[in-house]
Amino acid sequence: MSEEEWETRGAHEDAVEERAHHEPLGQKIALFSAILATLGAIISFLGGHEQNDALYYKNEAVLMKARASDNWAYYQAEDLKRHLAEIAALVPTATHDYAADAARYAKRGKALRAAAEAYDRRSEEADAESRRALRPHTKLAIAMTFLQVGIALASISALTRRRWLLGGAGLFAAVGVALSIAAWF
Repeated sequence: MSEEEWETRGAHEDAVEERAHHEPLGQKIALFSAILATLGAIISFLGGHEQNDALYYKNEAVLMKARASDNWAYYQAEDLKRHLAEIAALVPTATHDYAADAARYAKRGKALRAAAEAYDRRSEEADAESRRALRPHTKLAIAMTFLQVGIALASISALTRRRWLLGGAGLFAAVGVALSIAAWF
């Protein structure tokens, strides 16, 4: 015989079921907790999304800074070669056209300097974008904490049947929702 045929129910199981059917507070708390959990999932997703955006832009800033550094190094090398060519051009017995070399190095150096400055600007822009993207994350994390406290208080109110705890849960939930909305302003 299967276990289902030998199941015996105790009086306490019948009392719990009976109470659940006739007590709307438990149903209200369950619904309230489900709504808060859903809002929490949305807020958590948005906070993670903003954090990922901030990391993306921060990585972009570091990459642009590395490219700028490379270009500055190339610029310095070209500028050094230009100086050496200019000095060599001063020698009256030189058989090579060092002045043309100096002009070529100066032209390349100018382009490298412009590229390095452009990379520096792009790095600063990406860094600013990273800071902007991270701004809502902190408020969203705090909002999520308030929602979690609201869920905990709702659970405690279900166990203790203290309605005032449900009011506290509602207050924490309202603060959490308000903070999550304020995160975007």
